[in-house]
Amino acid sequence: MSGLEITLIVSGSVFVLWILLHMKTSRCDGFFVKNLHPYRRMMSFLMPTRNGAVVYYDDYVKADKLLEYIEEAREHFHLDVTHCLIAACTHAISQAPTMNRFTVGNRLYDRKGRYITFSMKRKKLNQKAKIAAVKTEVPEGSSFRDLASIINKKIGVERSDKVTYTDKELNLFLKLPRPLLRVGINFFKTLDYFNLLPGGFIHPDPMYTSIFVANLGSLGMRAGFHHLYEWGNCPLFMMVGKIEDRPVVEDGKVVVQKTMHIRWTYDERIDDGLTSSYGMAAARKLLENPYEYLGCIKEDGSDVRAIDKAD
Repeated sequence: MSGLEITLIVSGSVFVLWILLHMKTSRCDGFFVKNLHPYRRMMSFLMPTRNGAVVYYDDYVKADKLLEYIEEAREHFHLDVTHCLIAACTHAISQAPTMNRFTVGNRLYDRKGRYITFSMKRKKLNQKAKIAAVKTEVPEGSSFRDLASIINKKIGVERSDKVTYTDKELNLFLKLPRPLLRVGINFFKTLDYFNLLPGGFIHPDPMYTSIFVANLGSLGMRAGFHHLYEWGNCPLFMMVGKIEDRPVVEDGKVVVQKTMHIRWTYDERIDDGLTSSYGMAAARKLLENPYEYLGCIKEDGSDVRAIDKAD
């Protein structure tokens, strides 16, 4: 066999492999969305990065009832504002399911499961690891008390001396020289693009999530405008500032109101702004009416309901 024939065979095999890779639509974390409008199909080509397709939203939540609810519910189980924010995000996804999508490889996917990642302070580890990103799956039909229990277990692990998956992953990558680290990251991004990244990498990674929640209010800070991470496939970021007195207009009069400022960062490629506004409004509604949507504070259990139940 001549050298030309070998070259043609190899070239043909590479071309066939390239075609097969581009035809692969199955992923461990999502279902490929078919029959999209041509405009939405084109968006990932016109805006290939998350931060090139980002939209920012401001929202304000009346927080009086939320603060009262937290004080009362603490007599029954441990919780804080972050627990309520995660519940609100779960409810938002249930009311606007297309929020639970992501874009990868210029394709749109419905996410398998609902995952909320939140940032928290790590008190018991070394001083170089003060903040951790914790990924939590919220099963369908969960009550708020169920969700709080899941979150508290996650927090307990992060604040223990146990080395987490993220710790191991970062420690491994940071041992590489900078040129190799860049090559390695690009390699994993390429695997992800072709839907070849193993589930063992995706499932524990906090950046492969439905929404990332950062409660800056726990640090006494105001909400900022946050970018979306190009690593992973998270299309939404919820930045929450401290609860403070703000002047608001009610019935034509200016009054002082305990207010929570929320800033959303939204990847427009997953759905249009109108649909996203439904989910954000659902999150606000839950936070402003926690007794109705969260319950779980009556001893007889008469007020227990699923946080993803339709309005």
